[in-house]
Amino acid sequence: MRIRFAAALVILTMFSISAFARSTDEDSLLIKKAESSAKVEWYDRIQLRGYAQLRYNGLLETNSNLKCDQCDKSWGGDGGGFFFRRIRLIFYGQIHPQVYFYIQPDFASGGGNFAQIRDAYFDVAFDQKQEFRIRIGQSKVPFGFENMQSSQNRIPLDRNDGLNSAVPNERESGVFFYYAPQHIRKRFSQLVSSGLKGSGDYGVFGLGVYNGQGPNALDKNKNLNIVSRITYPFELPTGQFLEASFQGYTGKYIVNRNVNTDFDQDEFQELRYGPSFVIYPQPFGLQAEYNWGKGPQYNPETNDVEDAPIRGGYVLASYMKKTGQGAIIPFTRYHYFSGGKKFELDATRHRVNELEIGVEWQFNKAFELVTMYTISDRSAQNSRDPFNSEKGSLLRIQAQVNF
Repeated sequence: MRIRFAAALVILTMFSISAFARSTDEDSLLIKKAESSAKVEWYDRIQLRGYAQLRYNGLLETNSNLKCDQCDKSWGGDGGGFFFRRIRLIFYGQIHPQVYFYIQPDFASGGGNFAQIRDAYFDVAFDQKQEFRIRIGQSKVPFGFENMQSSQNRIPLDRNDGLNSAVPNERESGVFFYYAPQHIRKRFSQLVSSGLKGSGDYGVFGLGVYNGQGPNALDKNKNLNIVSRITYPFELPTGQFLEASFQGYTGKYIVNRNVNTDFDQDEFQELRYGPSFVIYPQPFGLQAEYNWGKGPQYNPETNDVEDAPIRGGYVLASYMKKTGQGAIIPFTRYHYFSGGKKFELDATRHRVNELEIGVEWQFNKAFELVTMYTISDRSAQNSRDPFNSEKGSLLRIQAQVNF
C-alpha cells in the first residue's frame, strides 16, 4: 500500500514540477515588462490577519462535573473563570502566481496560553487559473463542512462531536490535491467574505494522504490515511446559496492505552463516511451533517479497546438579521454522537446528546459576542473512569475580536 502511495505522489509531484517549469518563462516575461515600475518582492506580498476569543462558561452551571475537554477545557471541573480559547495570527500571501503560503500559530493552545502551529502549508498550482493545486504541509483534512469552517466564522462555540472526533484539531500533515473551477473558487470566497458563514475553498474535489496521528505529531505506524471529499455550492435563480457534500476517509490509528487494561492490541483500522448539506442563512439557514463508520472504542464491560460502530451528526437552524454595521443571528443546534474518540486514553467511549440555543451579536466587523445556553447529556468512559455519565446545563459567553 505504501509503495502505491509513494508512486502516486512521485507522479503527481513530477507533473506539478513540469507544469510549474512551463510557466517560468511566462512569469519572467511578465517581470521584464514590469521593470520600469517599482519592483515587488515576495515579502511585499505577505499579509497578516487574525482573531482572538475570550470565554466564560460559569453562568447558571448546574453540574460542575459535566465537561468536554475536546470542546473547551475551561468547561466544568474545578477551574473555569475567563479563558482564552483562541489567539490566532495568520500570515499568508501569493508569493508567486502559482505558489501561495499560509501559516497560522495559535497562542492559546491547550488552555495554557502557549504557542503551537495550527496550519503551515503552501499551495502549488498547476495552472495560471489555480484550478488544480497541491497543498503540502499541515492543514485541515477535508472531512466535513463544520470541520472546514473557521472558528472565526462558525456560529456555535464548539464543533460537533460526531464529525470533529474524526481528526483531532481538524488538521494533519500530508499532501492534498484540490480542484475547483475558477468561478466556483470565487463563490467559495464570496460565501465567507459576505458573512454567510462559508467553509472556505477546499475544492469541489479533494483527495489526500496524511499521517493519521494528529497535528504536530509524527506518524507511528508508517501507514498513511486516505481522505476524499466532493462538494458543490449551488446558486439558485433567487440568489439563494446551498451546498451539498459527501466525504470519507480510512486509515489505521495507534491508540494510547492504559497498561492496566486487557492489552492485546493498540493499532486499529478506522473508516468513516457521510454527507453534508447547507442552506446558507439568507435569512433562514439550515445546516446538517452525519457520518457512519467503525473504529476503536473502550468497552467498560470487558475493560478492553475493541472495534466498534461510530455514528453521529447534528442539525443547526439559524436566522440572520442584518444591521447597520453587523448582524444578529439567533440559532439552535442539536448534536448526537455514539463512538470512541481515538485520540483520548483507551479510545474513550462517548455518548452525547446536546441541545444548544444561542445568539451571535455582530456589532461590527471587528467585534462580536456569542451567548449560548447548553443542555447536555454526556458520558466519557475509559479504564480510569468506566462509569462516567453526567447531565447538566450552563450559559456560555464568548467575546471575539477580528483584525
